[in-house]
Amino acid sequence: MTIAVEAYFDEPTNTFTYLVVDKESLAAVIIDPVLDFDLHSGRLDTVSADKLLNHAQDQGLNICYVLETHAHADHLSAGHYLRAHTGAKLGIGSKITEVQKAFAPIYEADDVALDGSAFDLLLADGEILPLGNAEIKVMHTPGHTPACATYVIGDAVFVGDTLFMPDFGTARCDFPGGDAAVLYQSVKKILALPEHSRIFTCHDYLPEGRSSYVSESSVAQQKQSNIHVHDGIEADAFIAMRKARDANLAAPKLILPSLQVNIRAGTLPPAENSGAVFLRLPVNAFPGFQATSEELNAKLHDFEPDWHI
Repeated sequence: MTIAVEAYFDEPTNTFTYLVVDKESLAAVIIDPVLDFDLHSGRLDTVSADKLLNHAQDQGLNICYVLETHAHADHLSAGHYLRAHTGAKLGIGSKITEVQKAFAPIYEADDVALDGSAFDLLLADGEILPLGNAEIKVMHTPGHTPACATYVIGDAVFVGDTLFMPDFGTARCDFPGGDAAVLYQSVKKILALPEHSRIFTCHDYLPEGRSSYVSESSVAQQKQSNIHVHDGIEADAFIAMRKARDANLAAPKLILPSLQVNIRAGTLPPAENSGAVFLRLPVNAFPGFQATSEELNAKLHDFEPDWHI
C-alpha cells in the first residue's frame, strides 16, 4: 500500500486541504476543502476547489470521499461543491448533530435538518472506509468541538484542529460543546499511535522564530515538543492553561459566515424571493453575548455619552 499526501495551503485562512491518494488504485479522498470567501466584498469563489479538481483530473484520480474533520469556524467549506462535481460521498463525525443543534438557532436557520442528513456519511469512532487498496480509520477526537474526527490512512493521521505544529500547540475549547478535559484525552488518543505516524494539521500559523508554513509533524515530535501537551504535561495543568488562553482569544474572523454554511455541509442558505442569497450576521447571539433584541435596543436607546462635541 502506497499512500501519497498532497497539501494545498490557503494563506488567507491559514488552512491546509489534503488530497490523499492510494497510488495503486488511484482512489483518493479530499480532506477539509476551502471555499474562497472575501469578507469585505461578500464574494464567493471556487478557485481553490477547482485547483484540486484539476490536479485530481490530471492524475486520473477517482475521488471517493470528501471528509471534514469538523464544522470549521475559520473558513467556508467547499465540501458540497466538490461532492457535486465528483460524485464523492461527503462525510463528517457523527456528532455534527450536536453542532447543528447549537448553531442553527443562532442563525434562525430553520432549513437546517438537525439530524446531519446534509452529509452523506456520519462517521462513528472506529468506523472504517475503504479507499482502493487502503482504508480510512475514523477516530472520534472531540474537545475543540463535539464533532471533531481524526482520519488515519496508513501512517498518515489527519487531526483537523485538535493539534497544531508542536511550536503552536493545541486547539481552543471555548466554542459551544468544547471541553479542555475532553481535548486532552483526544490528544492522548492520537499520541498513542505509533511514533513514526505522520500528523497532518488543518492549519498552520507562524509563531515567533519561524518564517515558513508547515503541514506535517510526527507523533514522536508532538510528544517531545508540543508546547501544550508534550510528555509530562498532566491533565490539570493542560486544562488550566487552555482555559486561561481561551479567555483571551478573539473570535475567528470568518466564524459568523462560515458556521452557517458549514452546518449545511457547505451549501448556502436558501435564496430569498428575489433570488439573492444572504449570509446572516447575528448580533450578540453567540454564547456570552446573548442579549435579546429588546435588551439591546433598550441599552442603545438609554445610552447617554459622557462626552460633548
